[in-house]
Amino acid sequence: MTASPRRAPLQVDAPTERRNPDTVDLDLMPTRQLLAVINAEDQRVAPAVEHALPELAAAVDAAVEVVRGGGTVHYFGAGTSGRVASMDAAELAPTFALEPGRVVAHHAGGADALETALEDVEDDADSGRAEAAEVSAVDLVVGLTASGRTPYVAGALARARDAGAVTVLVSSNPEAEIAPLVDIHVCVDTGPEVLAGSTRMKAGTAQKLVLNAFSTAVMVRLGRTYSNLMTSMVAKNAKLGGRMVTILSEASGSDLDTCARVLDEADGDLRVALVGLLAGTDAERARSALDQSGGVVRSALARLEGSSDGKDSACVPGNPSPPA
Repeated sequence: MTASPRRAPLQVDAPTERRNPDTVDLDLMPTRQLLAVINAEDQRVAPAVEHALPELAAAVDAAVEVVRGGGTVHYFGAGTSGRVASMDAAELAPTFALEPGRVVAHHAGGADALETALEDVEDDADSGRAEAAEVSAVDLVVGLTASGRTPYVAGALARARDAGAVTVLVSSNPEAEIAPLVDIHVCVDTGPEVLAGSTRMKAGTAQKLVLNAFSTAVMVRLGRTYSNLMTSMVAKNAKLGGRMVTILSEASGSDLDTCARVLDEADGDLRVALVGLLAGTDAERARSALDQSGGVVRSALARLEGSSDGKDSACVPGNPSPPA
């Protein structure tokens, strides 16, 4: 058997690869001190994300327009970045009843790399470009790479740019090599890792925070929530069914038994039940108002309140006015 050719070493100049001066004695520390040092470094992540909020807001607004226009949000990442992206995309359907194909994660190496680290696949720019072949001008592509140079991600972003898609980079490198390929660079500068080069730590945490905020904000702006409550979730187990009843009670002020009955009358549709409770109307009218309002609870309530025979939710006994 012929051995595979050895790859030439590559020196990556990125903050995450540098040695952290505060952790040089890491292997000499007692356990409690070791954990305290890791925790202290972790506390640098949220402030770093805060500095990137203007760029993140621009990415959210762009994604909202893409989804409203029927496009798809694509995530591309390798290693930890790809796993974080895959997790975020997978959790949107149960949380927001997001339709399949609206947010799609692409991981270098495919499904096998989700469970087993396949480190060499991130160097394949052609693979990234090939996986981005389905991207079109109506889409948005988010590339995630701590170093800001991963060839797989670079290939995907280059192909997306050629297709006319909106492109976003999430990195931990202010001087990211592939930043010129994108419209928006969300840079979360988390600095050197506790363990030099181990980007599953602060950089990975930063990516998780960024994608949590990004996807949640997109869903909120699309009207998939009411106040700070989920309204588009689907009850696939007993816990989620109970959560839906609790949400109805929290939003309307009605008792749990009433909420369970109204939810049943709405055939388990949380939005229909919520609009019915808040507007004091039946499931049929609530569903019709939602259909005419793109499924947005606040818009459906405004439609009902403005109709000649609709009831103002503020006048329904036990029902508080919808929050502004």
